[in-house]
Amino acid sequence: MKIAVTYDNGNVFQHFGRTEFFKVYDVVDNKVISSEVIGSNGVGHGALAGLLSDRSVDVLICGGIGGGAQQALADAGVELIAGAEGDTDQAVEAYLKGELISTGANCDHHHHEEGHSCGGHEDGHSCGSGGCGESCGGGCGSQPALTGRNVGKTCRTHYRGTFNDGTQFDSSYDRGEPLEFVCGAGQMIRGFDAAVADMEVGQIVDVHLMPEEAYGMPDPNAVFTVEIAQLPGAEDLEAGQQVYLSNQYGQPFPVKVVEKDEKMITFDANHEMAGKELNFRIELVEVK
Repeated sequence: MKIAVTYDNGNVFQHFGRTEFFKVYDVVDNKVISSEVIGSNGVGHGALAGLLSDRSVDVLICGGIGGGAQQALADAGVELIAGAEGDTDQAVEAYLKGELISTGANCDHHHHEEGHSCGGHEDGHSCGSGGCGESCGGGCGSQPALTGRNVGKTCRTHYRGTFNDGTQFDSSYDRGEPLEFVCGAGQMIRGFDAAVADMEVGQIVDVHLMPEEAYGMPDPNAVFTVEIAQLPGAEDLEAGQQVYLSNQYGQPFPVKVVEKDEKMITFDANHEMAGKELNFRIELVEVK
């Protein structure tokens, strides 16, 4: 059996249609015997299903996915396990133990009305959980282009991220694998990108980022309330739960359930690190 997981720096990438990599696991007798990371070649939803089918993939584990992509996978004979997050290896282990349950087409399963604000996600900004490996945060569209020797190049960095009280929230050192991204391409939060833009290989820098350079300030318009009756499946959600909605363009984005009563449910689409000052120790390992 082969299991593919949408892959981003060791974690489950949260947008199936935009994934650049899959980690493919060969499983024999319910145990992983080998794995490899493959590129998606930038193809779209339907073609991604074909790519997995051509690789003889039996199961796909991912985060957010829409109904169209779900159907394409079904047509290709690929079993879908959606709604996963965190470490890819752990997600596969959970699946093999029968502990990973699919949420189905979680992008349009909870589809809110066009009139509700999504905190700028109409532009396709990534707002997944985790550390610095998420695109832009707040207001990236209006920022000037970065300059520096590494802009436009593929950079591999080790980093450790902490809050002002010293609490660590993320570390590539702990994962044992550098983070790889194209500098200046908007794949990283602005302040991290800017720090790496002119670094030399082997250099280590410490940076302190204000919210405007990270995930922005919380947007009150990103907190919205809808009728439970308008969201099939919403009756099973609980306060504190993380789920995915889709905007009017069908693009998935994560939200947190902040309040729920018998008739209404309130979501918060702000990034969990919105409004926070962040500190990073960054080591530039390689530039390609």
